[in-house]
Amino acid sequence: MTPSYGQVIRDGLWSNNPGFVQLLGLCPLLAISNTMINALGLGLATTLTLVASNVTVSLIRNFVRPEIRIPVFVMIIASVVTAIELAMNAYFHELYKILGIFIPLIVTNCAIMGRAEAFASRQNVGRAFVDGLAMGVGFTIVLLLLGTMREVIGFGTLLQRADLMFGEGAQWLSVTLFADYRGYLLAILPPGAFIGLGLLIAIKNIIDGKLEKRKKAVTLETAGAAAT
Repeated sequence: MTPSYGQVIRDGLWSNNPGFVQLLGLCPLLAISNTMINALGLGLATTLTLVASNVTVSLIRNFVRPEIRIPVFVMIIASVVTAIELAMNAYFHELYKILGIFIPLIVTNCAIMGRAEAFASRQNVGRAFVDGLAMGVGFTIVLLLLGTMREVIGFGTLLQRADLMFGEGAQWLSVTLFADYRGYLLAILPPGAFIGLGLLIAIKNIIDGKLEKRKKAVTLETAGAAAT
């Protein structure tokens, strides 16, 4: 069954979000999300990789034999990541140095290979593009939420070092929320990342539970009205 574009978008942003639901790509997600800018940089790089690899895989899906499809997909993803890595090194060098090994490690992100194998290799270019974009944006949203939470609690700031991504003129974007704030070390360490992600997943599950109850209530009302 071919999914609609709306379903593809809902899956990427909410129902099958790679960070909240699939729990894929947790290594960079937890390691890099100590500030909003770091999270945004990695999220955009991952989104570009998902879009480019999905589109390429969809274009060549009818020309690649099943026996070699996985190595071919890996080569495509590695080529895209290499191009993104070189571009970041050239135009966002300081941010590139902070993100470090986690940029080339995008190649090993299970979410990217999973979308190439499970979706892009079976769908047309349009749906593959939308799926890559939705999954990438969904992953970036998780990174930004976690990065915002950890930066506020850990540093008492928002958009710290915004100039790393937006240039020297963007320093005014950095906001200090608490004067003379000494910070909270746990928030910027790996245990803080696990705790923060767990809280976000719990919030999502609560929202899903309420939506499911509302849906069941509406279904029962509809069935009762039909019976009468």
